[in-house]
Amino acid sequence: MASERDRESNRLSARVGRYARVGANMSGLAAKMASARLFGGELDKSANAAEIREVLGNLKGPMMKVAQLLATIPDAVPPEYASELANLQSNAPPMGWGFVKRRMRAELGAGWQERFGSFDHHPSAAASLGQVHRATSHEGVPLACKLQYPDMDSAVEADLAQFDMLLGLHRRMRPAIDTSDIGEEIAERLREELDYRREANNAALYRGIFSDDDEIRVPDVITELSTRRLLTMNWLSGHPLLTFKERSLEARNEIARMMFKAWWAPFSHFGVIHGDPHLGNYTVVKHQGRPEGINLLDYGCIRIFPPEFVEGVVDLYKGLLENDEQRVVSAYERWGFEGLTKDLIEILNIWARFIYGPLLADRVRPIAEGVSPGAYGRKEAFRVHQALRELGPVRVPRYFVFMDRAAIGLGSVFLHLQAELNYYRLFNDQIDAFDVEQLAQRQRQVLSAAGLSS
Repeated sequence: MASERDRESNRLSARVGRYARVGANMSGLAAKMASARLFGGELDKSANAAEIREVLGNLKGPMMKVAQLLATIPDAVPPEYASELANLQSNAPPMGWGFVKRRMRAELGAGWQERFGSFDHHPSAAASLGQVHRATSHEGVPLACKLQYPDMDSAVEADLAQFDMLLGLHRRMRPAIDTSDIGEEIAERLREELDYRREANNAALYRGIFSDDDEIRVPDVITELSTRRLLTMNWLSGHPLLTFKERSLEARNEIARMMFKAWWAPFSHFGVIHGDPHLGNYTVVKHQGRPEGINLLDYGCIRIFPPEFVEGVVDLYKGLLENDEQRVVSAYERWGFEGLTKDLIEILNIWARFIYGPLLADRVRPIAEGVSPGAYGRKEAFRVHQALRELGPVRVPRYFVFMDRAAIGLGSVFLHLQAELNYYRLFNDQIDAFDVEQLAQRQRQVLSAAGLSS
C-alpha cells in the first residue's frame, strides 16, 4: 500500500505529460510576449488574456489555483490578465467510481469499503486538488472523505514551473512589481496543500482556537481513515452562504459578523489566517430559520505568521487611524518592504487605505458601495499599478500574498451578503489590548497542541 502511494510522489513521467499539456498552450503566449519586447511591437493584452483564460479553463487542477492567486495581487500579472484569471473556475473534472475505488484502495487497502457503513459513488464536491465524497461510519455518523486526484505532486510541480516561466517573462517587461517572493510563497503554500496530514493538523489548530466558541464549527478528523492523500472528517451540515442573499438584513449581518470573527480572531490572537475565504469553504448553521453558526470546511490553505508581522498589521492600522507616519513606516518594514521612500510609502498607503478603509470609520456601512464582488479591489489595484510603474519594480514581501488575498476574498463575501456593519468596532474588539508577547505565547501553545510548527 505504501509503495503504491509513493509512486505518485512527483514522478518524472507525470511531470512530462503535464508539461506537454500546459507548455504547448503557454509557449505560444510566451513567444508573443518575447517578440513584442524584442521588436518593440504592441501586445494585444486583452486578446492574449482571453486566450490564457481559454487555455487554462481547459486544464483545470493546480494551474487554476495558482492563476486565481495571482489575479488578486496588484501587478503580479497585467490588469487585463488579472480580470480574466479571476473569472476562472478551479474545479477539476470529477473522478468516476472505478477510479475512486482504485484511489481508495491505494490509500486504505483492499478492504477499504468494509471500513465504512456507506460510501457515495458520486462526489458531493470537486475542487482543484481533489474531490469530496459523503460516507457514514458503521455507527451511522455522517462523514466527508476528501480524496486527492492522482499525480497531483507531479501536476503541481509542472504547473509551478510553467508559471515561474511566465512570471519571469513578466519581470523582464518593465513590471511595477518584482514577483520573486510571490512565486516562492505560492509554491510553498500549494505544496503544503498536497499533504492532507498537514491539513488534518490545521483542522486541529482551528478546533483549539475555537474550542470555547459555539458559533464557529470545526470538523473532527477521523485519523484511522486518513492518509497523506485522503482526509476523512465528520460531515458538518449547513446551508450555502448565497442562499441567504435574499434574507433580511439582520440575518445577513449576523452571518457577516460571524465570518468576520472566523477570519480575524485567529489572526489577531494567534497569528493564523484562513488563506482561501471562498464561498464554498463555509456553510451556515440555522436554528428555527435564523443563522446561529458558521461551518469552516476546508483547511488546506492556512498561513501561520510570525508574531512580529501581526504586530506590524496592527501598527499599520493604528498608524493610518492616527495619521502617525512613523508608525506606518515601521509597520511596512516589519511586513518586509525594503528601500522605502516617501513616494513608495504614499503608493503603499493607497492600497492600505483600501484594505483598512472599512475598519477606519466608526459607523455602520457596507464593505464597499457600488462595487460588484468580482470587481472588489480592482480599481484600487489599477491605481497602485499605475503609480508603481514610475518607481518599480518594487519587491513585494511574501507575507503580503495571502494576507492580501484573504482580505480581498473576505470583502467579496461581505459584498455578496450586502452586509452593513460597524467594521471599526468589530476590528477594535479583536485587537483590544493587543500584546505581541502574549500572542507569541498563545501561538506556541496552539501550534504545539495541533502538531504544527510556525
